[in-house]
Amino acid sequence: MRHEDIWRAIDTLAAEHGLSPSGLARRAGLDPTSFNISKRRSAEGKSRWPSTESLAKVFLATGAGMEDFTALVMGARAMPEARPKGRNRIPLIGMAQAGAEGFFDDGGYPAGAGWDEVELPSTADANAYALSIAGDSMEPVYRAGDSIIVSPAAPVRVGDRVVARAMDGAVMAKLLSRRTASRIELTSLNPAYPDLRFAVQEIMWMHRIVWASQ
Repeated sequence: MRHEDIWRAIDTLAAEHGLSPSGLARRAGLDPTSFNISKRRSAEGKSRWPSTESLAKVFLATGAGMEDFTALVMGARAMPEARPKGRNRIPLIGMAQAGAEGFFDDGGYPAGAGWDEVELPSTADANAYALSIAGDSMEPVYRAGDSIIVSPAAPVRVGDRVVARAMDGAVMAKLLSRRTASRIELTSLNPAYPDLRFAVQEIMWMHRIVWASQ
């Protein structure tokens, strides 16, 4: 069992209840920053575990049981594998805007008032958002004018297409090709662009792409 699996399960549980991690902490009677990205590592960069007391309060606030939480820790998907059905208005910004300050909180959830809206297939994730593609850096998978739906709740595995934000503010759509306890490797969708390698602490958040309009 890895630290990131526990934290991912907390993020997924929050999203399934239409909450951000800070919203889940508040509902559980905890300090709103309890589950922030900055609290998941020590000042020396070592991974931290959430406290058992915090988990107990989360279970009480959400009605989740240990079996439910364990399933999320083990990688149960919060998103259906099939294309989502129905329509919904989802917050939208351009991919080029995504690296600017004010559009995401530190967990990678949509924040602020600068978002547009677009009608796209609905998802099971109340915190899902859409990005509009510009330029050729993601061809041939995604082309200029495509919209992608990104789900903070969906568990991320090697081989998934993801949107990741680095600590320097850069936001990128890549394929997660390798992840260890210390390193993350991202393969460029367009072979003309370089693949990237990061220390785990250099990636602020990483969410799975679950749908694209093409």
